[in-house]
Amino acid sequence: MTSAPVSKRAHRWAVAAFFFIAGLSFASWASRIPDIKAKLHMSDAVLGAVLLALPVGSMVSLLLSGWLIARYGSKKVITAAAICYPLILIGIGTANTIWELVPVIFLYGLTGNICNISINTQAVGVENLYGRSIMASFHGIWSLAGFTGAAIGTLAVSKNLPPFFHFCLIATASILVISYIHRYTLSKDTAHVGKTFFVKPDQVLVQLGLIAFSCMVCEGTMFDWSGVYFQKVVEAPKALTTLGYAAFMSTMAGGRFLGDYVVTKIGPQKVLQGSGILITIGLFTAVLFPGIITATIGFLLVGIGVSSVIPLVYSSAGKSKTLSPGMALTAVSTIGFLGFLLGPPLIGFIAQAFSLRWSFTLIAILGFGTTVLATKIKSW
Repeated sequence: MTSAPVSKRAHRWAVAAFFFIAGLSFASWASRIPDIKAKLHMSDAVLGAVLLALPVGSMVSLLLSGWLIARYGSKKVITAAAICYPLILIGIGTANTIWELVPVIFLYGLTGNICNISINTQAVGVENLYGRSIMASFHGIWSLAGFTGAAIGTLAVSKNLPPFFHFCLIATASILVISYIHRYTLSKDTAHVGKTFFVKPDQVLVQLGLIAFSCMVCEGTMFDWSGVYFQKVVEAPKALTTLGYAAFMSTMAGGRFLGDYVVTKIGPQKVLQGSGILITIGLFTAVLFPGIITATIGFLLVGIGVSSVIPLVYSSAGKSKTLSPGMALTAVSTIGFLGFLLGPPLIGFIAQAFSLRWSFTLIAILGFGTTVLATKIKSW
């Protein structure tokens, strides 16, 4: 007796749920970085060095992800990775020394990127079923999860809940959801997935990747350092150290749900140009006027600025004339994800040498690269 076919709507909701779990897990970690930093008595430079374990793990995952998905399919990979991702959070919460923390963060980076690639492979497949762009809505779900995770983190901090117990709650809830939704993911990948993860992108894809890089440097900075910035520079009360992060995530999520409408009205190039300007203005506002209200306003603007960039880049890459949608997305996301992962450690080193405000100034300048690079692409 064969089971009834799964509707495309069920596939979409299942993949959206996996995006939510990934975003919730990452935001849970990001919201407790200041507490973990304080617990282990880390300086800015030491925290930056520790955070390098994330990109190292992610780069190692690039050697595995394509092979795993090609061999076992994204359905099995996404299920395994999404279970491991929140479970590793518990390991982060139990680390009592830097030497215990580093290998766990390495595994967190490795598992997180496998999860990211397999989820986006599923998203491309579901998008093919619909025959229209729905990528922005998936990334909107990820951002909504990030906002939810930031809110839960804020509550956990205000109640003095240790990261370990906080992470145990997140992992338990995530695994319960996965145990139900995994059956509704695509059983076969409709987008082509090559046996190797590394492909040679054309000039347009490289430019799109660099736009993603510029934007994701800013995203990574906000995820990993916004709490520390509010703690050290803004000098916010402990209960408000995650306020900037929550502000950023709220406008990032809202902007992604409105992104398709705005792009239809004014076009992708103008949206990307405006996005870079908003990122720069927002970060400079937080740097020049580091009060609770002004810094929060600045982080709100940064959230609006970054909201539409990655969905737009992914949508444009999926229309590549030289590579299949899956491989084009892989090439662009690999370049962009480097910015997401390398930005936070860079912030730590610059903050130690100069100050955290100088670090954010540099990121503001890099954010403006989104505007410059978008202007250079001729074919939209």
